[in-house]
Amino acid sequence: MGSFLCYTISMKNTHIEHPEDSILTGDLSVLDWFVAKSNISAKIDGAPAIVWGTNPANGKFFVGTKSVFNKVKIKINHSHAEIDTNHQGNVATILHKCLDNLPRTNHIFQGDFVGFGGNDKYTPNTITYYFDEVIDAEIIIAPHTIYSAKSDLRNAIARPISYVEFLKYTIDDDFDEDCVYWLSPVVMLDDDRHTINNSCKFARQIATLCDFVDVKKATRIKKQLNKCIRNEIEVDDLLLDAIADDNNCDINVLRLWKLVESIKLDMFNYIIRCDDVECYIGESMCDHEGYVISNEFGTYKVVNREVFSFFNFTMEKAW
Repeated sequence: MGSFLCYTISMKNTHIEHPEDSILTGDLSVLDWFVAKSNISAKIDGAPAIVWGTNPANGKFFVGTKSVFNKVKIKINHSHAEIDTNHQGNVATILHKCLDNLPRTNHIFQGDFVGFGGNDKYTPNTITYYFDEVIDAEIIIAPHTIYSAKSDLRNAIARPISYVEFLKYTIDDDFDEDCVYWLSPVVMLDDDRHTINNSCKFARQIATLCDFVDVKKATRIKKQLNKCIRNEIEVDDLLLDAIADDNNCDINVLRLWKLVESIKLDMFNYIIRCDDVECYIGESMCDHEGYVISNEFGTYKVVNREVFSFFNFTMEKAW
């Protein structure tokens, strides 16, 4: 059955990748990632991303969006006046509430904003969340990342954390439960993933036939695949042939991408949900947006792109 582990996989503040996308350049470590003992957390479909904590440059508490990590136009907010200068509209309103209610801490965290308290139904982005009771707190945040930065947020190093870890880091913080509701559904990953292991062995055999692409070409291929998903075009053999021809690359690389995608989708069979939050897209019940899985071989997100990513690309966002 599942287990809880603690891995210190650190990385620059970058976008978490889909496992199948990493295979395009020949990085086969993702096949080890599929079967290793891992930490897992639900990926909450909140927006915008909120960053808060102590600014290492001046020792002051701040709130912001991911723009706090900008290399040029940095938007770090230590006061309501700075929020009004740096942000507008709904994002500014959210940040004002966050500045008033997030607990002061010596650390730096990131989480997704879900909503203001007072309801039992929230649609922060694409998924609608139904709670079994009205949330009374001022704001709802789904924490998922901790950062380390010695002197400048622009060089911050990110590490995914579980809710249990988050509580350990914040146990000494001055926290009022009436202010913040921390949303972090409990999920586990079954350790006995024998079919995944067999599929990864087969993928390694296919990899011996591949002439992998460089990073530049892989980036172009990923953009083309995302565009197809956005436009609800099935990623079938004909499409893979067309993408391979367009990029003058080995078709076996695209076939391996498709195989690794299928292995990722099989991972859903080994994820055990233990939460009572119901998720819907429109009128249809769905799973969480996805899951973030970390182990000694890296951190990737497990998302059904054909279902969720299409709606994420196309549905109008309230925020």
